[in-house]
Amino acid sequence: MRLVELHGSRFAGDPAGDFSADLGVDSGGDADEVEESLASHPRRESLLVRERLVEGVHSGITSQHGLIAHGRGEALDYLIGERTRDFSEVAIRAAVGAMLLAERPVISVNGNAAALVPGEMVRLSEVTGAPLEVNIFHHSEARVDAIASHLGRFGGEGILRPSEEAVIETLSSGRRFVSPDGIAKADVVFVPLEDGDRCGALRAIGKTVIAVDLNPMSRTSRDASITIVDNVVRAVPRMVEEAMAIGDQVDEGALRRAVDEYDHASVLADAENALRSGL
Repeated sequence: MRLVELHGSRFAGDPAGDFSADLGVDSGGDADEVEESLASHPRRESLLVRERLVEGVHSGITSQHGLIAHGRGEALDYLIGERTRDFSEVAIRAAVGAMLLAERPVISVNGNAAALVPGEMVRLSEVTGAPLEVNIFHHSEARVDAIASHLGRFGGEGILRPSEEAVIETLSSGRRFVSPDGIAKADVVFVPLEDGDRCGALRAIGKTVIAVDLNPMSRTSRDASITIVDNVVRAVPRMVEEAMAIGDQVDEGALRRAVDEYDHASVLADAENALRSGL
């Protein structure tokens, strides 16, 4: 079990926060102009999140394919009311419990997660003791370097990288390469955004997988051990808050109950009902 005290956190990925600072660009530039132009827009936060992804593409962090994936998720988020629902809170408590109880937890980071919630990913790593590992579908050393550097600007240290020394044999995409010191050895893997095939592959080799997915009917949602049906820009900050609320008063029994009482099928059913009621 691990829990590291966190001081003076500011959620660097807060979509309502300082957009130019979050992107790591100079103030007074295009980001400021975008934020000013959206000041009175009713969809301001959603549009700022989109801009963060676009900037991620420009800086080599996010692939263009990631923009399509985000658009699909945004539509589903609209149907659940763009808020963290009760079924999500249940999964968040179980997810934090599983990470704190794990012997070797790892946080897997792809391009979209790095662009959308870099500060929160770093803080979740700090408060749970789970290292960050870059893992991307469309693999290139340049993108791995860009993501690792971006996380470093938000305080990330010891970022693990994929290696040909450790391979998930059942996968054919760039996701098959993992760190021999990270995912390869992990007992719990947190995958904030996932493509589906790797989730099943990780489960098949005995990993507990925690996923964030706005589609409760996806392969990832079904195959994961714990699924948080929520937007990653809300889910990861809530996980940080949940872990910080535990503080030094760690009750291992309470953490185990949160994990044991998590009903995967029930959570997914409640999420699907919420989606259908939003149609």
